[in-house]
Amino acid sequence: MKHKASKRLSLTWVSLLCISCFFLGVTFTSRFRVSDDYGREKEKSHEKDVTEEVLKIHKAIEALGKSVAMLQKQLSVRHSYQKIVGVSTTNTSTGGNQMSKVFMVIGVNTAFSSRQRRDSLRETWIPQGEKLEKLEKEKGIVVKFMIGHSATPHSILDKEIDSEDAQYKDFFRLDHVEGYYNLSAKTKTFFSSAVATWDAEFYVKIDDDVHVNLGMLGSTLALHRHKPRVYIGCMKSGPVLTKKTAKYREPEFWKFGEEGNRYFRHATGQIYAISKDLATYISNNQPILHKYANEDVTLGSWFIGLEVEHIDDGNFCCSTPDCEMKADAGEVCVASFDWTCSGVCKSVNRMWMVHMICGEDDKAVWDVNYDSLR
Repeated sequence: MKHKASKRLSLTWVSLLCISCFFLGVTFTSRFRVSDDYGREKEKSHEKDVTEEVLKIHKAIEALGKSVAMLQKQLSVRHSYQKIVGVSTTNTSTGGNQMSKVFMVIGVNTAFSSRQRRDSLRETWIPQGEKLEKLEKEKGIVVKFMIGHSATPHSILDKEIDSEDAQYKDFFRLDHVEGYYNLSAKTKTFFSSAVATWDAEFYVKIDDDVHVNLGMLGSTLALHRHKPRVYIGCMKSGPVLTKKTAKYREPEFWKFGEEGNRYFRHATGQIYAISKDLATYISNNQPILHKYANEDVTLGSWFIGLEVEHIDDGNFCCSTPDCEMKADAGEVCVASFDWTCSGVCKSVNRMWMVHMICGEDDKAVWDVNYDSLR
């Protein structure tokens, strides 16, 4: 009996032990699963944190890259401006880096081959020697032949200009390679260089086959000196030429609309004047100002979209017959030339004749009191 009871008791304990082990195993397994799940969640959370940090670093690098690119652009513009300020010039009246304050700066566009044209102007409306210096000191009028350099440094062409300038001291040398198809770039360089050299109220560009009355030019500009942004000349709107054989063809004609369209209003290229604010605008923005094939169109395009007053003055483009009739009536023109030649026809031989019949009195430029015209 005792043996049977002991056997039953052992079976009971064995059963209880098995059940206990089962539940104990289940408990440990659950704990291990919970622990494993927690580890995985923690690992996922860590991976998420790492990914977010990587994205933040990537965004920071992108932002830094943009900042560096912006700084590079600013430095490029600044470097270009410093090159302009440091441009070489033979103008001896500027006193080193100190700019002279004057009324107007006139740049007469000329070329290496135009020595006879320059002489024809020196013999007529451009003073020479002491009179030229006196004109700047007493009237604040600077007159310079503007020219760049040849494609070959220190060539015979450059040396000839150096020799001529040593004789007359009336050149303004530009950091520019000369060439007919580079006139737009030359115009930009002239205004940028002039505004960095002289503190003037007006800057004027004139071709070397145009007759000018300096006194009348000064009197006319003085009437507009109170206006901040003025663009003065004979405003025109010529056709946009598309044929490859055309002399003044515009390669970018498609920008101006359909074939047969005309340009926007702009001053004819023989002579025009701009105020100080506009010259400064060109200087500050020269790296991004677009150049078209034609120099006068190019200048006009720079002022489209700006608050600029366009002044259309017919006295800036008198034909040689008209200027004679006006002179007979006691009214002289600012500038005279022949439209058919885009300048005075055969100017080397005829400039003195135009000066005789269309020129103002020799004392006119000296008698003008610009302060009284404010």
